[in-house]
Amino acid sequence: MKVEQIRDDKRRFLDLLLEGDEQESMIDAYLDRGDMFALYDGDLKSICVVTHEGDGICELKNIATYEEFRGRGYGRRLVEYIFEHYRGRCRVMLVGTGDPPRILRFYERCGFTLSHRVENFFVDHYDHPMYDCGEQLVDMVYLRKDL
Repeated sequence: MKVEQIRDDKRRFLDLLLEGDEQESMIDAYLDRGDMFALYDGDLKSICVVTHEGDGICELKNIATYEEFRGRGYGRRLVEYIFEHYRGRCRVMLVGTGDPPRILRFYERCGFTLSHRVENFFVDHYDHPMYDCGEQLVDMVYLRKDL
């Protein structure tokens, strides 16, 4: 398994990024200013984008693993890698997500704790209803990890 930072032609990974954030215009808002990392185990398994938000805060904007490889630890390994990469560069890592329990458990197992909630984020910022685990996403839940 290896992780590499992607510096050029980040849009070539759009198919996988859309699994983590299904609206292309939202991805466009952070892709160019974010750092992208790809995890390979033979071939590409997972991808993530992290942005610097100022005041020592980084935000994990998108993380996705191809569906057939989920549940094998690739996403968690990528999160562990970015924690190490940003330790000493940022003091806090944030991640915003919907609130299905499966998603929250993943981030909590990675060491994140609940921070705050932005009401109606998915309703106000996406051009169509967003669903995960059969439930419509409404509020954005933020979690944090001190680095």
